[in-house]
Amino acid sequence: MSGALAGLRVVDCSRLIAGGVLATILADHGADVIKVENPRGGDPLRTWLRDRGELWWKVYARGKRSVTLNLAHPRGQGLLRRLCRGADVLVENFLPGTFEKWGLGWEVLSADNPRLVFARVSGWGQDGPYRDRPGFGTMVEAMSGFAVATGEADGPPTLPSFPMADMIAALSATTAVLAALRHRDHVSGRGQVIDVSLYEPLLSVLGPAAAEFALDGTVAVRRGNSSENASPRGTYRTREGKWVALSASTPASAAALFEGLGLGTLLTDPRFATNDARVAHNDLVDAALTRAIGSRTLDEMVRLFETANLTASPVYDSADIAKDPHVVGRGILVDVPDADLGAVRMTAPTPRLAETPATIRSSGPPLGAHNREVYGEIGIDDTELENLSREGIV
Repeated sequence: MSGALAGLRVVDCSRLIAGGVLATILADHGADVIKVENPRGGDPLRTWLRDRGELWWKVYARGKRSVTLNLAHPRGQGLLRRLCRGADVLVENFLPGTFEKWGLGWEVLSADNPRLVFARVSGWGQDGPYRDRPGFGTMVEAMSGFAVATGEADGPPTLPSFPMADMIAALSATTAVLAALRHRDHVSGRGQVIDVSLYEPLLSVLGPAAAEFALDGTVAVRRGNSSENASPRGTYRTREGKWVALSASTPASAAALFEGLGLGTLLTDPRFATNDARVAHNDLVDAALTRAIGSRTLDEMVRLFETANLTASPVYDSADIAKDPHVVGRGILVDVPDADLGAVRMTAPTPRLAETPATIRSSGPPLGAHNREVYGEIGIDDTELENLSREGIV
C-alpha cells in the first residue's frame, strides 16, 4: 500500500455514511481498512440503489477489506477485540451505549490496546438529552437551522437531496482522527476517544447564525438563491431553458454585468448604484436580470462571463460535469475497475498531496470477501473459520 497513511490499520464497524466515509478517506490515503459487517446482509448501504449495482456501496466502501462478524455474539465480540489489538483506529456509529452493552467499551478496548484511537460517530453525541435519539441526517439538517434557512421565501423549509450532514461529519471526524494520531505518536503514546456527532459539525459550517441571534435576536430566513450581503446573486434561466449562476457584488463586476446585458442605465439609478442599494431592492434587480438573461442563450451568457471575467458560470448536471474540459483535464473523475459492472466512476480523492497522493485501490468489495485473509492474520485457520461461519458468528 502507498499513501500518507500507509501502515495504519483501521477497523471500521460503522454503517451507512458518516463513519464509513471517514474510513474511506483514510483508505484513500493508504490505510488498511477492515470493514466489519453483520453476516446477515452486511452494511445497509449495500441496499441503496441495489437495482443499479450497489453504487453507493461500491463508491463509499472503496479500498476496504470486508469481513463478516456478529458483534451481538460473545465470540464475535472476542474476535473484534483481537482485531483491535493490532489496530490504530476503531470506527463505530451505533447508538451510544451499544458497544458498552457488548462489553466493548473504551475501558476494555484501551486495556487491550492503549494506542487505539476510538472514533465514535452518532447523531447527537455520546452524552446529552438527545444521545438515545436515532441519528439520521434528516433530523440534524432540520434541527441545525439549515432547513429553515434553505428554500424559496414563500416555500417550505428545504432539506438537501444528498446526505450532507453525514458527509460534513465524516470530514470533521477525519480531522479529529488525524489529530488524535499525531498526539499519540508525538506526545502521549496513547490513543483516545473521539466523540463525533452529525449535529455539531453541521452547526459549525452555517456561518455566524448563533452570534447574530445572540447579538440582536436575528434569525435566518429563507431567501431562495439571493443573498443578504450581495446583489445581484442568484440563478437565472436562459432562452433555451438552461441555467446560469452569478454573483456580482463589487462595483466593477456589477457594472460589467449590467453593461454586458444592456442594463447599464440601471447604474445611474440610486436604487441600483451600490451593492447595499441593490440588496435593498433585490426583487427589482432579479426581475431585470431574469428578463435580460431569459432573452439570451447559454452560449451567449458564457461568452459574456468569460469576456468580462465575471464570477458566474453555467449550472451543471452530471452530464455537463462528465464532459467539462477542466474535469477531464485534472482527472477529477476516475473509472475504478469492478467485477460486477466492469468499472464504477467515482470522484478522485481530494485534496491532492504532491508527495503521497491518495489513490482508490478498489471498489466496495463483496460481503465477507476477505474473511479468510483477515482472520488468518490473527491466527484463525480455515477449520475454525468454517465452524464460526456455521454458528453464524462470521
